[in-house]
Amino acid sequence: MIKPHGSDELNPLFVYDSQKHHELTHEAESLPSMMLTSAGAANAVMLGAGYFNPLTGYMDLADAISVAENMRTTDGLFWPTPVLNLTADASVAQGAKRIALKDPNVEGHPILAVMDVDKVEEASDDELNLIAQKTYGTTDPEHPGVAAFMAQGRFVISGSIQVLNFSYFQQDFPDTFRTATEIRNEIAERGWKKVVAFQTRNPMHLAHEELCHMAMERLGCDGLVIHMLLGKLKKGDIPAPVRDAAIRKMVELYFPPNSAMVTGYGFDMLYAGPREAVLHAVFRQNMGATHFIIGRDHAGVGDYYGAFEAQEIFDGIPAGTLDIEIFKADHTAWSKKLNKVVMMCEAPDHTKEDFVLLSGTKVREMLGSGIAPPKEFSRPEVAQILMDYYQSLDA
Repeated sequence: MIKPHGSDELNPLFVYDSQKHHELTHEAESLPSMMLTSAGAANAVMLGAGYFNPLTGYMDLADAISVAENMRTTDGLFWPTPVLNLTADASVAQGAKRIALKDPNVEGHPILAVMDVDKVEEASDDELNLIAQKTYGTTDPEHPGVAAFMAQGRFVISGSIQVLNFSYFQQDFPDTFRTATEIRNEIAERGWKKVVAFQTRNPMHLAHEELCHMAMERLGCDGLVIHMLLGKLKKGDIPAPVRDAAIRKMVELYFPPNSAMVTGYGFDMLYAGPREAVLHAVFRQNMGATHFIIGRDHAGVGDYYGAFEAQEIFDGIPAGTLDIEIFKADHTAWSKKLNKVVMMCEAPDHTKEDFVLLSGTKVREMLGSGIAPPKEFSRPEVAQILMDYYQSLDA
């Protein structure tokens, strides 16, 4: 199986040993505690689940700036986005050797992790703007990723962590949330050697489904891992439980047995376009995928990124940096001429009118009115789940 990024073995930071877990939980009760931001909590979950291998905790300011500028930590590890514990009030950590990190997203704010405090640093406005500009390609406060980043505070608390739970993800998504270790184990159990991963934060329409079939066929893959984001999204995005139901129905009806896994991970969307595409590739390698689909405007939002920037960024990464291979895809749509879904770049004799193309706004309007999109756009069984959701909003 493909090696994880940066090490021979996967090293998740979750404390699996029951005795150690019990001792750490008991110790945490007596430690100074701080409330994480939602982004800080998501980083802890990803570190605990092994997706951020080989990181051992939160980065310091020098590493965050180095990663933002060069996609490498100060000691040379390739990494595309800063992994930070930012806060507006660092008084709890000042002078402390160890602190307990509380979960902002679960009622009662249980301890999510215990942290060895290495440094407490205050980032300047210039440093925060530099990190935002390099990571998101903009400092525009209207960008949802920039807005979330800037709202966290300016104090950087760095150090290694030990993770005690996976926040709300295991409880709310017991059939879908999986750690990188669990996905690796299931890939091995299924006997898959060549595995392609598909990232989604949305339900999958027919074009997405066919893109997955295309990638599997062209790459000669044994299996597909549909890996959906289960964390915080921007306003208006479809909630994870609805996406989960829609995707599971599609796989049940339109994929052969033992060809596709439906899984999810606990992370808040960054909307960082190209940089987030590289991050997605890193943690897909960590979970055991050999290939990763990157389509048009991957992880983008608004008009901040060019249509294929998220593919082009990989051309500048030195050979051997990542073992996972990228399957670059164009926009896919139903061809009225060919009566099937095609990549638009592979149909040079087509005009825009030869494709069935619907805007997201138009699709939402149709679903909200109880009108199913055409079968050339969406499977009827999937459309029904989405119609039920949109109509429930008006009930």
